[in-house]
Amino acid sequence: MIRIELHVELTYEIDQNGADFVFNIHAAHTPRQKISSESLVLSQPITPQVHTDPFTGNRYMRLHGLPGELKLSYMATVDMEHHRADPMSLPEVPVRNLPPEVIGYIYPSRYCQSDRLVKMAINEFGQLWQGHSRVQAIQQWVQRHVSFTSNTSNSNTSAVDTLIEQVGVCRDFAHLMIALCRAVNIPARFATGTDYGADPVLGPPDFHAYVEVYLGDRWYIFDPSGTAIPMAFVRFGTGRDAADVAFATIFGGVRSGSPMIRAWAVEDASRGFEMPYRCTQALSTDGGSVSA
Repeated sequence: MIRIELHVELTYEIDQNGADFVFNIHAAHTPRQKISSESLVLSQPITPQVHTDPFTGNRYMRLHGLPGELKLSYMATVDMEHHRADPMSLPEVPVRNLPPEVIGYIYPSRYCQSDRLVKMAINEFGQLWQGHSRVQAIQQWVQRHVSFTSNTSNSNTSAVDTLIEQVGVCRDFAHLMIALCRAVNIPARFATGTDYGADPVLGPPDFHAYVEVYLGDRWYIFDPSGTAIPMAFVRFGTGRDAADVAFATIFGGVRSGSPMIRAWAVEDASRGFEMPYRCTQALSTDGGSVSA
């Protein structure tokens, strides 16, 4: 089992009219990701509303910030007992057999224009053996053709833009991989967490975007940017693309400070906690079938 101690701090300066926020920074509830404890501290005397999506387990917090400084501190202890599988045993699922709640993840979306990449994807991946190995080939193709470079994209950058520019950050790698998977009828979704294990040369710890792909009977984790350790990804949210699971969506005049993210693993063999490591098995925090 993996235990991650998580701490997120966000700071905003709100103008005189106040502002509304929707946050997605709470660890998600999934069959194999449990929150042992958590706390939220706000610097303003306001009461947030937290809603859990019944299908994804995403937890959205909504609040109205008052003029002046707003500081938010979220801390959680998260335990993950991953489902592990032999990659060679994981087949793709024909569209006709997909669970209804998965079908939406084979369509194009705002940042993942899979319909524009069908011909290219079929040429590159159409003849490959269908299953985990084909998804792995798509991930490796993205890693070969896109360079991880900070400050090279923005909130409007899409999968097609990344394909053309061949540079980006984790968000861009994820969008391109998702679009290519969907282009060959493999359901794929955008996931958010933290970049545990990333090389410090890339900058301070940050939020992280990765990919979950539906194979067999559940969603499996892939990290197309290759910058972090998937076994330590605490899932915040999943969606069609980044538009569904931004860590903060703001309505009003606000100046944002740099986020402070900390995530560290607990090693305690006596309680069954091990340090995260890179492994060759396929990993999932999903419960299978119709679970999140």
